[in-house]
Amino acid sequence: MGNCCSLQIGLENFIIRGLDSIAGHANYVCKLQQTLPTLSAALQELRAQRNDLQSQVDLAEQRLLRPFEQVQLWLSKAETMITEAEKLITDGPQQMNSLCLGGCASTNYLSSYKFGKKVAEMLQEISDHKSKGVFEKVAENQPAGSVVVRPVEQPVALESTIQKVWSCIEDKDAGIIGLYGLGGVGKTTLLTKLNNKFGTTPNDFEVVIWALVSKDSDVGKIQDRIGGNLGISDHSWKNISVDQKATYIYGALRKKRFVVLLDDLWERVDLNQVGIPKPSQENGSKLIFTTRSLEICGEMEAQKKIKVECLETEKAWELFRDKVGDETLNSHPDIHNLAKEVAERCGGLPLALITIGRAMACKTTVGEWKYAIEMLKRCVMPKMENEVFPLLKFSYDTLPNATMKCCLLYCCLYPEDYYIPKKRLGEYWFCEGLLNEFDRISEAQMQGDNIIGSLLNVCLLENCGEIDGEDCVKMHDVIRDMAFWITREFEATEDRFFVKAGAQLFEEPDAKAWENVKRMSVMKNSIRVLKGTPKCPNLRTLFLSENELEVINDGFFQFIPHLTVLDLSRNEYLQVLPEGISQLVSLECLDLSDTCVSELPIELKSLTKLKMLDLNFMHNLRKIPQHLISSFSKLQIFRMWSVGDIDNHDEDNVLKGGDEKLIEELKGLQRLNILSIGIKSVLGLERFLSFNLFRCWTRALLLKNFRESEVFNVLCLENLERIETLELLHCASMKEIKMEKLHTWVSSSTNYTSRFHTLSKVRIGGCFKLKDVTWVILAPNLRSLGVCQCAKMEEILSEEKLDEVAGVIGIPHPKPFLKLESLYLIDLPKLKSIYRDALPFPCLTLIQIYGCIELKKLPLNSDSAKGNLLSIVGGKLWWQKVEWEDEATRHAFLPSFKPRY
Repeated sequence: MGNCCSLQIGLENFIIRGLDSIAGHANYVCKLQQTLPTLSAALQELRAQRNDLQSQVDLAEQRLLRPFEQVQLWLSKAETMITEAEKLITDGPQQMNSLCLGGCASTNYLSSYKFGKKVAEMLQEISDHKSKGVFEKVAENQPAGSVVVRPVEQPVALESTIQKVWSCIEDKDAGIIGLYGLGGVGKTTLLTKLNNKFGTTPNDFEVVIWALVSKDSDVGKIQDRIGGNLGISDHSWKNISVDQKATYIYGALRKKRFVVLLDDLWERVDLNQVGIPKPSQENGSKLIFTTRSLEICGEMEAQKKIKVECLETEKAWELFRDKVGDETLNSHPDIHNLAKEVAERCGGLPLALITIGRAMACKTTVGEWKYAIEMLKRCVMPKMENEVFPLLKFSYDTLPNATMKCCLLYCCLYPEDYYIPKKRLGEYWFCEGLLNEFDRISEAQMQGDNIIGSLLNVCLLENCGEIDGEDCVKMHDVIRDMAFWITREFEATEDRFFVKAGAQLFEEPDAKAWENVKRMSVMKNSIRVLKGTPKCPNLRTLFLSENELEVINDGFFQFIPHLTVLDLSRNEYLQVLPEGISQLVSLECLDLSDTCVSELPIELKSLTKLKMLDLNFMHNLRKIPQHLISSFSKLQIFRMWSVGDIDNHDEDNVLKGGDEKLIEELKGLQRLNILSIGIKSVLGLERFLSFNLFRCWTRALLLKNFRESEVFNVLCLENLERIETLELLHCASMKEIKMEKLHTWVSSSTNYTSRFHTLSKVRIGGCFKLKDVTWVILAPNLRSLGVCQCAKMEEILSEEKLDEVAGVIGIPHPKPFLKLESLYLIDLPKLKSIYRDALPFPCLTLIQIYGCIELKKLPLNSDSAKGNLLSIVGGKLWWQKVEWEDEATRHAFLPSFKPRY
């Protein structure tokens, strides 16, 4: 056997040596005892090099860098080599056992030869690979990622807004852009559309990031969403701190032109905490966010703030029709019109249009559509309650305090689309006790203005501008419905609202409706008689205005002990107040304006808590009993503007004999803060101005029927510190309004900035001999000017009198009308000029001109009213004869004209 073994070994050695000789290789079997331990050491070194390099790569990835491909390839090959080398080392002991003759021979020579060769080759490969594994840098900054296209609801009527935002994106000065608007108005849709536009429109942004913020998000969640956009690996990202994440995000973005889109901000996001470099002209980057609050736009330092508006009627119908579908709309001839009515109830709010449209998509009978309309009117449609109102309620819930929430709910007492005067709203709140930070209305108005501003900022109210001389707001229909839903579902039973404003009522609500009601509004109906005796111990607010009231039962107010606000205004048929009104001993606000009541009953004396009494435009008022007004010791607001002329001989009447008796009674009201009054004689005006407190109380002054003087020195009014409105009516003898400095007492603070600085509205009418109103230059903050029925008026601002104005104010060439918003010129047959030169009119939005046949030129050039949506209303014939400074001016204002007829 030994001979056979020797023969076998000799044969294999012969074959292998032959192979070696042929291949030119060394004897792998003889060297195996040396190479196997060497391979083990080389493997250990390769593992260490692999681990060090992998650590560098992991750190680079955490910093949002991208590893080089050659590094990734080296690591991949190293991993393969390590696996193969480990297998060789594992098999090594078995191969070593087969060696004999001092390691130069093997009992399985062919196997040992192959194994030894593999070990030698692996050693050489590891040596070569280790030499290639030295890298100066292992990673680079992430390349520009492509935009992730997001699914989006088909936008309706967003094209113009998208273009507006895109223009801001192209504007180097607009680094931060805020999109704000009502919940459900389409802000997220708009932002999504913008995100997708970055992927289809050529631009030079390198990184586009989308992150949903939402109401309950914190910095860490925002960072995670940004990290997800940047493709950061989860295993390393989730275990590091917020500060570390901020450092990595900042490192990834600071040298990039990026766009960050943040959706649904409810509070300020600190960009430094998140790690977002602040966009600037230098880095060319953009931050675009959506929010419900204009205030958040300010806190985020947005250079551009763009409001996302509700849809106009046609676009709203287009969206609603798309969701309902033509099959349903055509299923019955009457459904089309009923569907339009349903769409109108949604007020152009896309969320409501989409939600209700889908809900009605299978309603194919007229009855179902009529039922839906009725449910919408009552604010009890399940789809609205379950899907729309809760979303909108987030804005209500985030209001900072209960006072602001109460003030918002108060607004739903008014009819749909009603223009609510801001001042009146604040005064009602004050009398209700909602503005409890101050005891005086003049100070409480600041709180009221702040609340209104805050509600406007979060889009729960809408600004309407000036309506009939009053700054107004209104409540969107769906927000109003949401407010009703809140009062019904979340308010206490004793705080219940009953609102049937504009509901076409012909009779007062039945007795049961009054029970447990805190606030009731049946304004803007056709109720003629209040004949009941309702029992409502909790009622504090009662709006009865704009009805057709003729009779109020004497016992009507008998069981309403806590009524605080009573609005009877604009009941033009109401001539007599019931004596029972005296039982409203808690009343703090009584509005009788625009009624035909001829006499205030002496029984009103029992209203000792009265803080506000409005007698404006009571043209039929003939008697106010003596000592009645002075008995209202807590009165803070008194208005008596344009009441009837008195010519009776009743001594017990403060309206008899001019203004003296009324002025004397007003002098005794120590808490008076706001006064609007008409004066009918020069003597009455002198007595009025002689009482210093009137100087700070007077907000509106009407000078009417002055017959004694041909010249009126307007500077006699310069010390009325808070005057906002001034009217001169039917002063038929007045030829001139001069500006002559007075030698009487003048406040040391009187200068151009204080003289008439509060005056915002001037009306002059029926002053047939006046030729100009140049004095209005003295009012630097004038917003509205109206001049009508002045037969000899030739100029609004006289060139000859401009030097006189300069002498008064100490400025040689003052620029007039810098704050003017509206100008009304009516029935001025001799008017030829408004001003000698073109004016900038930076705030002007409306010019109305009727009956001014000689006025051929307007003080406008191509730069006037730039950026304003100016409307010029007048007759077509007059407009055709207007002479323009140049062709550019004519073209600039051609689109502004709105024909009167």
